[in-house]
Amino acid sequence: MAKTALRLEDCINRVCPWSGDPVQADSLTHYRGKVVGFCNPGCRDKFEKAASDFDAAIGD
Repeated sequence: MAKTALRLEDCINRVCPWSGDPVQADSLTHYRGKVVGFCNPGCRDKFEKAASDFDAAIGD
């Protein structure tokens, strides 16, 4: 199954939740059916790890 391209215009936030800087098109991810943006791939990856760990801890 092909992955759907993430688009900046579909992003639910305009600033990075980690840094407060504007989100960038190369730093988007899916989370619970929404496109969430970050200021850089490092912040995105940090979020993906934290969300995965949290979801696993609560059994989601």
